[in-house]
Amino acid sequence: QVQFVESGGGLVQPGGSLRLSCAASGNIWSIYDMRWYRQPPGKQRDLVAGISSEGITNIVNSVKDRFIIARDNAKNTVYLQMNSLKPEDTAVYYCNADIRTQTGVTGYWGQGTQVTVSS
Repeated sequence: QVQFVESGGGLVQPGGSLRLSCAASGNIWSIYDMRWYRQPPGKQRDLVAGISSEGITNIVNSVKDRFIIARDNAKNTVYLQMNSLKPEDTAVYYCNADIRTQTGVTGYWGQGTQVTVSS
């Protein structure tokens, strides 16, 4: 059993910052790539950023100069630091990771956290 719990969303004014966290717990053997997705209202869920187990990052161009993805392997946690937030960043943000347990490698999703950027 693996649990993947997100935190850190909320309401922020344009130009503000938020840090999202997503922590995995349970019978985990290894965590490979970790990712953040977002789903704006009425739109599809899209990849925002990813980070490998070695710390290699990939961030979409639309947020590359404002968002930072990081991970703490000792805590099985991935972070998304979001700076200079804009109203178009409003979305439900989901974490995702490829996790190896005794049954093999499975993709796990967090429950989602709402980020609202508004004045």
